[in-house]
Amino acid sequence: MDIDPSTTKYLIQAKLSTDGIVEKPDIVGAIFGQTEGLLGDELDLRDLQKSGRIGRIEVEVGSSKGKSEGTVYVPSSLDQVETAILASSLETIDRVGPCKARISIEKIEDVRVSKRNKIVERAKQLLIELLKTSKTSGGDLTDAVRQSFQMEEVVHYGRERLPAGPNIDDSDAIIVVEGRSDVLNMLKYGIKNVIAVEGTNIPQTIIDLAREKVVTAFVDGDRGGELILRELLQVAELDFIARAPAGQEVEELTQKQMVKCLRNKVPADQFAEMFNIAQGQPKNGEKGARPEEARQDRVRREDDRDRHREQREPRGRPEEKPSKRLTPDQARYKDVLDELNNTSKAKLLNAGGSVIKEVHVSKLADTLKEGAEGVTGVVLDGIITQRILDLAVEKNISAVVGVKLGNIAKLPTNVDVLTKEDLS
Repeated sequence: MDIDPSTTKYLIQAKLSTDGIVEKPDIVGAIFGQTEGLLGDELDLRDLQKSGRIGRIEVEVGSSKGKSEGTVYVPSSLDQVETAILASSLETIDRVGPCKARISIEKIEDVRVSKRNKIVERAKQLLIELLKTSKTSGGDLTDAVRQSFQMEEVVHYGRERLPAGPNIDDSDAIIVVEGRSDVLNMLKYGIKNVIAVEGTNIPQTIIDLAREKVVTAFVDGDRGGELILRELLQVAELDFIARAPAGQEVEELTQKQMVKCLRNKVPADQFAEMFNIAQGQPKNGEKGARPEEARQDRVRREDDRDRHREQREPRGRPEEKPSKRLTPDQARYKDVLDELNNTSKAKLLNAGGSVIKEVHVSKLADTLKEGAEGVTGVVLDGIITQRILDLAVEKNISAVVGVKLGNIAKLPTNVDVLTKEDLS
């Protein structure tokens, strides 16, 4: 059966049977005649056909032993609801000419889905033919196909159109690498929350993402990787640092090596302290301070702070800082946070303090969004983000506890927000 592709979105298919012998014009006439005025002016078949919203009604009918059976096809460019109403009206037809008739809807087919399925099947056939005629070796062909899938997954993110995986917006935690090849290698092993800086001049998109998400910088184990790390630490709010083995690049790591490097990541501030790298965003585009200058500046600030403290405190016996007294709930949260140390996991607690669920911090937001029934407290070994706090308000969670607080624009008043420093 031929249908007009320019007017058809759905195809109504109905089964027809009559107690006598009828022909196509009888059936079409019965359809128009017995539905006229039934559905109002907006769904009048004649008007719909004149305006092109209903295509030509096709009928396939045959007769045997004094009875007729066939199939009726009605092409429709109406929306789903209107098409369904129109289809159900066909079942009210009880006579065709002088004969009793019965019409039942067999299905409503989405023509566009059928077309896409045909495209896929034809594409498979074409690909098979291409493979048969290709002179490419099996190994090279496998690599080519794998690379083509990776290329499909790479997206251009932000105004600088940075190479990235498809899960940047959906993930609370992202991985920042050096270049496009690093992104491709990580996509090959299923890591999709990755984005590249594409050089030592750190894009503004990376800086903005670092304010909102938990960021792990994953760089090569060479001098170039160290330079990018220094730049990143000066202009962006990094949370963790991971490096490829000495002399190796992220783009050449195996899956096992990659997982091991990411598992051995260290907090950014700890890394900066270990390697004497200055942190902090420079002012007005100035270059960051050299490590030795940063260290001397930090020492001067500490000396000034100690001197001011001595001026405020009375001479003689120094005052002892009173120990912080935690409430029972705070003490329980502190214990849970200590248990989670360096695990990158989060625990969801009920009102009695029992653990309802334990998830990776990267899946925490999705877990809370899907359902947080009975959860009154969230403890995570990571950064407390605005998204987590918004979900806590939405799900009536009374406490959120984490390692530190991210860049929060709106701090909720009905959620007790605690960090590791608050509980120490």
